Amino acid sequence: MRETDPSFALWGLLFALTGAFGSAVHAGYDLSNAIHPPASLGSDLPSAIDPRGLATFGLAGVGLLVFSMLILRSNKFPSSFAWLGCLSAVLILILYLGRLVILDATNLVIVVPALLEGFIINPLWYIWLGVILLRRHPPETFAAGWMTCPLYPPGEFSMIE
Repeated sequence: MRETDPSFALWGLLFALTGAFGSAVHAGYDLSNAIHPPASLGSDLPSAIDPRGLATFGLAGVGLLVFSMLILRSNKFPSSFAWLGCLSAVLILILYLGRLVILDATNLVIVVPALLEGFIINPLWYIWLGVILLRRHPPETFAAGWMTCPLYPPGEFSMIE
């Protein structure tokens, strides 16, 4: 995506990485509270680490939208794959905005996008991405098998060199 628009790709990467990091920190915060519940913290308070999913949904959704728009402009991937990424990003952003203004997690504005994104659209997008990448770089093209880093051609970088 760098070749399509380097600065836009960098922005997308920053949004996506910040969203992923925020999501991991949010999960750690929730896990620590589930394992050792605090005595005085109200359960209805938003996460102090990732309020209402700003990183988990908001930043990650913007990052996915940026990458999907770059995919559309690059013509290196199928356009339907890029549009599926756009749909996924919009659903993620709807989830963020929904959780921001609607506090009831059972509201259909939250439930429908969550089910569509979590069980259909997002898994389909990742499976399709995997198929695209495997078709471009089949596993047998790597000289040292599993020991070679798939991000670089054989000989440039290897874990066994």
